[in-house]
Formats: sequence, C-alpha cells, structure tokens
Amino acid sequence: MKDINFKQTEDTLFLEEEHIILREQLKKFVETEVKPVAQNWEYNGFIPREVFKKMGTLGFLGITYPTEFGGSEMDVRGSVVFAEELGKSTFSGFAIASLVHTDMASVHLLNAGNIEQKEKYLSDIVSGNKISCVAVTEPNAGSDVKNIRTKAQKVGNKYIINGSKIFITNGVHADIYFVAAKTNDALQQSASITMFIVKKDNPGLIVNKQLDKHGWRCSDTAELFFQDCEVEEADVLGTLHKGFYAIMQNFQNERLVMGAMAMGEAQAAIDITVEYVKQRDAFGGKLWEKQTVRHKLAELQSKVTAARYMVYGVANKVRLGIDVIKEVSMIKVLCGELVNKVMYTCLQFHGGTGYMTGTEIERLTRDARAQSIGGGATEVMLEEVAKRM
Repeated sequence: MKDINFKQTEDTLFLEEEHIILREQLKKFVETEVKPVAQNWEYNGFIPREVFKKMGTLGFLGITYPTEFGGSEMDVRGSVVFAEELGKSTFSGFAIASLVHTDMASVHLLNAGNIEQKEKYLSDIVSGNKISCVAVTEPNAGSDVKNIRTKAQKVGNKYIINGSKIFITNGVHADIYFVAAKTNDALQQSASITMFIVKKDNPGLIVNKQLDKHGWRCSDTAELFFQDCEVEEADVLGTLHKGFYAIMQNFQNERLVMGAMAMGEAQAAIDITVEYVKQRDAFGGKLWEKQTVRHKLAELQSKVTAARYMVYGVANKVRLGIDVIKEVSMIKVLCGELVNKVMYTCLQFHGGTGYMTGTEIERLTRDARAQSIGGGATEVMLEEVAKRM
C-alpha cells in the first residue's frame, strides 16, 4: 500500500511515474532555457528555431507520438503535463506556439495521415526540424468552422486552393501547414471540408503579414493568402470531404491542453502574487497581513486547484477511451474564465507595479485574455455543454 504522505501524492492521484519525471524535466527546461531569454522572444515576435530543435532533442515535441517517429508514446496525460508546465513559464506565447505544434496542428497528421504521409513528415515534426501550424480560422469564420470560404478545386492530379486564413499561430515561420478548405459546395456544410498538407514552398501560399497582438507576443501569428496554391493529390489529409469531423475531433485535445495551460498560468500568477504581498510594505505592515488579501488569494487557489483536478480527471477519461465532449467544453469555459479572474486580482494586488510593462504579472494578464477566445469562445463552449444537458 502506498504511503499517503509520499511527497508526490497529489500527482500520483492522476499520473504515473513517467509523467512525474516528465514534469521535472520540463520544470528544469523552463527555468534554464526559457525564462532567462524569452523576453527577447517577446520583443522579436517569434521563438528561434533552435528552441524547437532543443525541445525535440529532449523529447518534448513527441510526447504522445509513436516511438517509430521519435515519440514517447505516452497517453494524453503527458500532453496535459506539458501544457501546464509551459503555462507556468509566464511566457504564454511560448506555451501556445509549442502546443499548436504538438497538440493542435500535427495531431491532424497523427490521427488522419496515411503511412506515406507520416513517414514523410512526422519525424521532422517530432524532432523540431519542421514547425507546423493549423489553418482553419478565416476573417468570416472562427468557431463557426462550417462557414469557411477557402476552396480547393481538383485540376488533374492536383488541387488548387484559393482563399485566406487569419490568426494562424506559427503561421509566419511554419514549414508545414494543415489547411482546411471546401471541396464540394453541393454537399451539406459539415460534409464539404477537406484537410490538406501544404508546404511552405508550395506555389501560391503567401504569408501576407505577421499580426501584432495584445498578448502571446512571442508566438508569431499570420494572415495567409492562397492564390492558386497547388497541392498534390497525395497531400490530401484523411478522407475527402470529412475534414470538418477531423477538426471537431482534434478540438477536444486542443481544449483539454488549453485548460491545462490556463491553470498553469493561474498557478504561476498566484505564486508570484503571494510572494509579492508577503514582502510588500503598506499601511504599517505587509499586505499579506490584511485578511481580505489572504482570503481572496486562498479563494482563488481553491478554485484553481479544483479546476486543475478536473483537467486531470478528464484526461484520465480520455485515456480510457470515454467520450468527453461535454466535460472538455466545461473545462474550456471554466479554465478560460477562471484564469482571467485570477489575473485581475493578482494584478490588482501588485498595484502600480503590476501595470508596468515587463513585469511577469502584466505579461500573464495580457496573455490570459486569449484563453476565453482561442480554441472555442466561452459562449460557443457553453452551448456545447447545454446541448448535452
């Protein structure tokens, strides 16, 4: 029988030894390879390729991928640990750029690719030699995926793609783009979309510009144009006209890891703020001595811990093959809203210092705002929950 006082008890409720080892490796990487230099990434608006390659060498970019392609073949709990620890880095642009590569873009290839496609692309993705992104969102279609307007027309043994995409994370520096396009207007909307593999050097793919964002500033975000973009028939990803269902399937993983990332961010903010208020002199004592400050932080910590447990509990259900659309939608709502409440209070307790550019709490607060928007807006997720009540 396990000792209930074992120091790792909290983790061992949900995780195996391999996940706990992974967490420690990620903590070390964040402290030594991210925090000392990531402010430069914020200024430059992108993460150097060498960082992805180093993460690939350490095995971080293939946590759930097959060993034959260089992965570790862990279950989804590995991705949740990865997302949470990157969220704690306080550089959420770095976290989302990494997660898009591992858990939002290349999963399309992992889940739907044929053996030839996987052999051609997966090893480079897992090693960090190639950066990936997913291009679904358009100026007139965000969460409303069925209404995308980008089209792909078959001409001979190729497809010609025309249209545009926007808010594409990693879109400026990516090498491989997983692109959604309509392939049959005659079919119902949910049966008219196909996914394609588009390479950076495909004729007709244009990275129009890098977008300037409120937060997530060290992740590059692009507007893309497709002007008679040529794609080989061999780069159709998955079943023709079934791309919508692939997107919906992969959204579940995306929303789960975003929940984990958000709780990593929230925990980092609470830890930073507790340390600050214990040192900050005000009104003849430390801010921590004020009951209202202590109690508010204690209340937030209680909510973050409960939400974190939900994330790991649902990850376990995913591991067991249980349908979790309702629960994952709940996580996206709960964590996306909660992280913003945490940031509001933590910045407030920092006072003027927290409002200054360059402080951890100011950056965390800006970055957290996207959590209730990206990957499924709160309002859309609430409807997904309501439909299943």
